[in-house]
Amino acid sequence: MTGPFVLAIGFDKASYAAIVKGVGLIASLLGGVAGGLLARAMPLSRALLVAGVLQALANFTFSWLASIGVNHTALAVAISTENFTSAVGTVVFIAYLSALCTSPAHTATQFALLTALSSFGRTTLAAVTGYVAAATGWVVFFALCAAAAIPGLALLWLLTKRGDFREIEEKERVAEAANAA
Repeated sequence: MTGPFVLAIGFDKASYAAIVKGVGLIASLLGGVAGGLLARAMPLSRALLVAGVLQALANFTFSWLASIGVNHTALAVAISTENFTSAVGTVVFIAYLSALCTSPAHTATQFALLTALSSFGRTTLAAVTGYVAAATGWVVFFALCAAAAIPGLALLWLLTKRGDFREIEEKERVAEAANAA
């Protein structure tokens, strides 16, 4: 929705493309590195929670941009924030999916199925986002996008408290100890 949003509030395609290809690319690369560091610095469940919160909060930069209108600096901030947090989240999520794929004979199949499943909501819900944005306006739409993360983050917190990540995190600790030795 970023492209249609940016054009709808008055930016031209050339300005948008320049910002995405410039600061957006740099932010994505830095976010990838930050995601790797985050995944190594804390248990995977906590890294997923941090990344999810960051991604949810990034939506508010677009609400802010919608409220102020055409401002190239604000667009650069919004795009950079979105790209950085998306890269952080993607790296941490891939680390999580990789940790779930434990069968040596079926790792590629497991990873492919989990990746396809993870994109289901994004692809099916995308069909109605234009209608929601038209009905609510851009400021509210992006606030709703941030709020949409709350159930998933709550479920992640619940699963962590229930101990569902213990086995994965124990394997992480063993691997880190082996690498340190």
